[in-house]
Amino acid sequence: MKKIYKIGLTVIATLFIILISVPFLFQDKIVALVKKTVNNNITAEFNFSDANLSLIRDFPNASVQLSNVSIINDKPFKGDTLLYAKDVSLELKLTELFKKSSEQLNIKSFEIENAKVNVLVNEIGIANYDIAKPSENKDTTESNEEPSNFGVSFNSYKISNSEIIYDDKKGKIQLSLTDFNHSGSGDFSQSNSELKTETSTVVSYGMDNTSYVKNQKLELDAILGMDLVNKKFSFQKNEAKINNLPLVFDGFVQINKNNQEVAINFKTPTSDFKNFLALIPEQYAKNISSVKTSGDFSVAGKINGIVDNNHIPKLDIVVASSNASFKYPDLPKAVNNIHLNMQLKNDTGKTEDTFVRFDNIAFKIDEDTFSGNGSVYNLTSNPLINARVNGTLNLANINKAYPIDLKNELSGILKANLHSKFDIKAIQNNTLERIKNDGNIEVSDFVFSSEDVVNPLHIKNTKIKFTPTTASLTKFEATTGKSDLNANGTLKNVLGFLLSNQKLQGNFNVNSTNFYVSDFMQENTSESPEKKEDTPTDEKPTESLKIPAFLDCSVTADAKTVHYDNLTLNNVKGQLLLKDEKAILKNVNADIFKGRIALNGEVDTKQKTPKFNMDLGIKSFDISQSFTSLDLLQSLSPIAGAMDGKLNSEINLSGSLNKDFTPNLTSISGNALAELLTTKINPKNTKALSLLNDKLSFIDLNKLDLSDIKTHLSFKEGQVQVKPFNLKYKDIGINIGGSHGFDQSMNYNVTLDVPAKYLGSEVQGLLSKLSTKDQNITVPVTANITGNMTSPSVTTDLSSSVSKLTQKLVQQQKDNLVNNTIGKLLGGNKKDSSKTKGTDKTVKKVTDVLGGLFGKKKKKEEKKEGGN
Repeated sequence: MKKIYKIGLTVIATLFIILISVPFLFQDKIVALVKKTVNNNITAEFNFSDANLSLIRDFPNASVQLSNVSIINDKPFKGDTLLYAKDVSLELKLTELFKKSSEQLNIKSFEIENAKVNVLVNEIGIANYDIAKPSENKDTTESNEEPSNFGVSFNSYKISNSEIIYDDKKGKIQLSLTDFNHSGSGDFSQSNSELKTETSTVVSYGMDNTSYVKNQKLELDAILGMDLVNKKFSFQKNEAKINNLPLVFDGFVQINKNNQEVAINFKTPTSDFKNFLALIPEQYAKNISSVKTSGDFSVAGKINGIVDNNHIPKLDIVVASSNASFKYPDLPKAVNNIHLNMQLKNDTGKTEDTFVRFDNIAFKIDEDTFSGNGSVYNLTSNPLINARVNGTLNLANINKAYPIDLKNELSGILKANLHSKFDIKAIQNNTLERIKNDGNIEVSDFVFSSEDVVNPLHIKNTKIKFTPTTASLTKFEATTGKSDLNANGTLKNVLGFLLSNQKLQGNFNVNSTNFYVSDFMQENTSESPEKKEDTPTDEKPTESLKIPAFLDCSVTADAKTVHYDNLTLNNVKGQLLLKDEKAILKNVNADIFKGRIALNGEVDTKQKTPKFNMDLGIKSFDISQSFTSLDLLQSLSPIAGAMDGKLNSEINLSGSLNKDFTPNLTSISGNALAELLTTKINPKNTKALSLLNDKLSFIDLNKLDLSDIKTHLSFKEGQVQVKPFNLKYKDIGINIGGSHGFDQSMNYNVTLDVPAKYLGSEVQGLLSKLSTKDQNITVPVTANITGNMTSPSVTTDLSSSVSKLTQKLVQQQKDNLVNNTIGKLLGGNKKDSSKTKGTDKTVKKVTDVLGGLFGKKKKKEEKKEGGN
């Protein structure tokens, strides 16, 4: 007995060692076998990054775990990923591990986790999931012969936390199943069997770029009867939920050689109106368990027919309710007299014959009734829409009857009576004869509030009248903050804008008595200073403001008073054009700074950094007010802030804008012509002029006459060049020129043509000794103003100029003295003999001396001649 026991233990131990060692000995071979077998049976590339084989984990079956599994398509979808799964677990019979690579691989069960399936159908109807290689055996079996095995055998499967995307470019269908969980169990080895399935997912569905279902929760528990010989799958016991709407259904799907045959019936198991609320996503309908309802609601449908390249199943789906009501227990209002009658139908099986019809959709809150009806035909080709709405609705009652999460309560009365009939191609092609709109909408006492606006917008009354081509704003009275607005105008192509991505065209007249720009400008308070300090330096900056590309409008404005920051503009009139992401100002005029300003130009937001180009015409501006209030004028001429009087100017400037739409001063370029109409200057208001005034004792800048001065300025990249100009102080000529920067730096030269009489007592004493004619001499004195506006430096060459002038005058006096003396000595001046006897005697003596000097020589020469 002990011997048998030992033999048994030995056998078990040996088998255990074999089970452990086989995966290590044959894993590479088995992995290669799996890859080769799958790739031999598909036209795509099957691959995975890692594999783990175990004969113990699911003994007596073999277990294979694959990581990063992918199926990559070949032509015509070459390079596209049909399937990616993070983890795939397979359970196989042990005998499958020893099959040849040419034989079919039979899998008992599998599980896929975290997968993404990307199903594509191209424009000619080829699908990327059709990857099975055709069978090489073309011999046909007799019709009465049944196959003994299906080829792939598995008892269960499971797909968890996955996503399925279906994009049919030919049928223009988009379907997505997210958070997809599906499991099934059955025996595919039998010709007839049952497959039990459980499915939950979130569904989104669209057709021809129109969304019909978005993020709807779907649950399905189904038992499928599978006739594998005839490829017929029957729904035997099935329950589904769309959001929380329950449905039961039955029918079958049969796969034929050239098409599929479908026959499905479904309906709601009860007719309680709560079924309607259950159809609404939970985040909007809230908890419906405690809602009191009356009336009925039902959904019933039939889908049957052939599915192939030219046909879809026939459809007849009806959603109906009559005389229903509901009331949430924690809300004060109820919704009564609810009527619904909607039908989705197709009688021919041709996609273009599918239509939707809405009949008598109505509800009532308090005494307000709202109703509508309509239809949509030609859903898949050229939708033809015919709809009408009519009624009155107190907007404040909406969130008193239905649990809508609103940050701000609605208020106001909406009245509508509108009929619209059109087809989509007529909108796209602007075929006006096929667009029929008529009716009107009126809103009164409406309050609109949002995070995007600073103050609530109180619309006292607005009326819009619709015609086939336009929507006319016949009345608009509103206030926001301290601003009032009155407007009228027209909007063109409203349906083209809403339905076909066309531009919104319009013309408006806007009037205001008081318009405060701050009522429409949102301050950026989203981040505290502390948070900004902690923000990484590589954080993506916020984008600049953009003018919407869809706008093609003109606004003619007339405002009595406009308040902007610290500025007040009166009688503002002009035109604003919004087009091609530009704001164009035309003939905008306003009274400001006791004068008037005219603006023409544009702001372009097409580029990442907005640009502007503007012409400003300034007439009779009060200099002290304007240069104190406007940073731009201060930057162009900082010294002008010390002046009192009037200014005329023409300024052309361009550059880029900051994110808050203020000019980036360092980017500005342009030119200006300034004309000063002033008679007074106060040097103390500017340090540079004050220093200059102190340096030059002979000039008082307070008395400088600046009347009718014109000067040219040019500016580029933050530097302003002032073309030299002349002015006069008494009999002193002054020439000024130079440059300064928007960074407050400056470099100016002031050249003064100064009469010598102003240069001190020493100079005046020297001048007194000159003739009247010679006393009119002038001296150039140069002053250099450098540094910056807050701490300027003023230097002059006054002392050197006076020194040079003194030397010149002394030399001139010497020259005059010598000349006069010599002239007198030579008798250059004849005078009255009676008055100049003493002088004549002196001159005679000097002459005698000089003559004697020359006479002696002459006498000596005469003596020599006489002696000879």
